[in-house]
Amino acid sequence: MRERDAVLAANALAAVNTANALRAFDRRGRLSDLSFAAGWLTSELPLQTLGALLALDGLAAARGDLRGRRGAGSVLLAAASAAGLVAAHRIARRAPELFEAALVEALGPDYRDEIVQPRFPGPGAATARTPGVVRMMRIRRRFAHHTDICYGPEGRANLLDVWSRQDLPRDGRAPVLLQMPGGAWVMGNKQAQAYPLMSHLAEQGWVCVAINYRLAPRHPWPAQIVDVKRAIAWVKAHIAEYGGDPSFVAVTGGSAGGHLSSLAALTPGDKQWQPGFEDADTTVQACVPFYGEYDWTDRHGVGNHGLLPLLERRVVQTSYRTDPDVFDAASPMSRVSEHAPPFFVSHGVQDSLIPVEQARLFVAMLREISREPVGYAELPGAQHAYDIFGSARGNAAAVAVARFLGVVYGRHLRAAGAAA
Repeated sequence: MRERDAVLAANALAAVNTANALRAFDRRGRLSDLSFAAGWLTSELPLQTLGALLALDGLAAARGDLRGRRGAGSVLLAAASAAGLVAAHRIARRAPELFEAALVEALGPDYRDEIVQPRFPGPGAATARTPGVVRMMRIRRRFAHHTDICYGPEGRANLLDVWSRQDLPRDGRAPVLLQMPGGAWVMGNKQAQAYPLMSHLAEQGWVCVAINYRLAPRHPWPAQIVDVKRAIAWVKAHIAEYGGDPSFVAVTGGSAGGHLSSLAALTPGDKQWQPGFEDADTTVQACVPFYGEYDWTDRHGVGNHGLLPLLERRVVQTSYRTDPDVFDAASPMSRVSEHAPPFFVSHGVQDSLIPVEQARLFVAMLREISREPVGYAELPGAQHAYDIFGSARGNAAAVAVARFLGVVYGRHLRAAGAAA
């Protein structure tokens, strides 16, 4: 009897978890962290989750634990979970068409004619292999040939990895993508994030740079953005030594990395965040933030209720009431101008850590003020950190970002040629 109760409880929990993956139970309140933790893997890997569920119930059936009323209840719950997981898979498979629609809206219906591949290895690199969950576990060894390079004075916090094709020549002049990890400004490092995107771009001939930066609470704000600016300056000064083109640098990151990449893109040359390197060039040519935090002040009242206490207690280490200007200055929404570089923003509708409404408002502000293209892909069924795995969405995001940056890169080359 106990075994049947356990199987029933497990299937009930699986059904609740599937329901949360399809529609997050909490996207702003006290349970938002739990909603994310429960729904993240399920929403991104629904077929793998279904396989585990079927294995569990297959074992239970072999042991005779699916007989009687409790067994019938388990079967019904398992069937409901299976249906929900299949639905989640179908929703995720729509990502390519949603990204494509976002690209057409931002760049025009003929945007693919403008895509320029890096000169090495050339157009043939467009056939790069599709990222996969298993492949992502070992992909760093394939492309990260230069690791733990020092870009600043802060020890391990100022190390970076350079990703590229092994056959990229030193004079390759490849476009560059700089990746900033997420982790609520208090954790995270240059490994295990953005692998689908960086591997896809590196295979096409790009140079990708993944960085560490100082973390709170040991290093309060603005140490994080100072390090990001220092990394951009390092790339501008040294990336040619690794086959990169310092004249074209795009930035990206997820969550806190989305915040930092957006803020850096919108504040080139801001001297308050470039102590000791005030005159360094920190302009970037494009920004591709994933599920970023764009407003530390929550001026529209749509943010996660737990963000401000986290910022006050651990990151900024002062209160918003006491120092509102600090929080305002650190908000990308406060820094939008007509000089913003091209942006391609993406966010999951079911994001339980940073509500999608904030991304919508940020994109609307960019589109109203910026003179450059602003793309926006909103993904039904997607949780926070949807791009970590080589999943359907992660793969679609990598392909779409490569296309967006390929157009921006092409326009950059044409503008540079016209100016020469």
